[in-house]
Amino acid sequence: MLAGLQAVVDPGEIVAIVNTGDDTELHGLYISPDLDTIVYTLSGEVNPTTGWGLSGETFRAMEALDRYDGITWFRLGDADLATHLYRTGRMRDGATLSAVSAEISRAWGIGIRLLPMSDDAVRTRLRLVGGEEVAFQEYFVKLRHSVAVEEVRFAGAEAAIPAPGVLAAIEAADIVVVAPSNPVVSIGPILAVPGIKSALTARRDSVVAVSPIVAGAALKGPADRLLVELGGQASAAGVARFLSQWAGTLVIDVADAAAAGEVEAAGLRCVVAPTVMATPQIAADLARSVLASTGLAAPSGRAPGAPGA
Repeated sequence: MLAGLQAVVDPGEIVAIVNTGDDTELHGLYISPDLDTIVYTLSGEVNPTTGWGLSGETFRAMEALDRYDGITWFRLGDADLATHLYRTGRMRDGATLSAVSAEISRAWGIGIRLLPMSDDAVRTRLRLVGGEEVAFQEYFVKLRHSVAVEEVRFAGAEAAIPAPGVLAAIEAADIVVVAPSNPVVSIGPILAVPGIKSALTARRDSVVAVSPIVAGAALKGPADRLLVELGGQASAAGVARFLSQWAGTLVIDVADAAAAGEVEAAGLRCVVAPTVMATPQIAADLARSVLASTGLAAPSGRAPGAPGA
């Protein structure tokens, strides 16, 4: 979604507010998977097969760690390790996560401003059916999100504050775009940081979300299963009900056009467009549809910035 937006909007006018509930510490290193994936993707260096990590990556450090029976289920590539080493060293020197994220973005030539949702530690925790609670990366990577979940919580969220610039970006933007991410574990942690949900609610009419559910299924990851396991519905209408308090428009895929009435019954405007971003052109066209849903035009009208959750 961000790649599509920067194709039709000056990247310098876009702010991305990024989930850090997935962050973890391994091998003494502070790892921010969502921030890093966005940097690698926008730089054109992401692994096209996995959608994370770097293209052409090697894993000699992980292979060596296997010898010691170390933790290797979370695969860190050799070049990717440099990002985590740099982040960890800077944070141990007293730099904030948002300051280090800006430094990493500049080093990779990213024009979009990336903001972690908070500089405070917020960690997504999932209670599995049966009672065991695990950290997000254990659920998502180690267990391959193949286990049923009965509760999700965001540890530390109640004491966290939005990172510098987050609330100002939401308040000043002409449009807030919510990317088609997992509503529960990608959007949910951002909303859990005090002040962010209320800032979105205050300008609900100009908050536009793109549904991550297409024809009853998530294109990637466990969003469809989590929605059902937590009492919701894996459908465009189910997504609409999840975000109806703070979003005014939902963009759904053409495969779900028949659900437009249900989306509107949930209290949102509904836009139907191709949302499966299989090519850069489709992503750019979707970005134009998102902007047009609130009356903005791109690129000829040079649409102003679009903070994205």
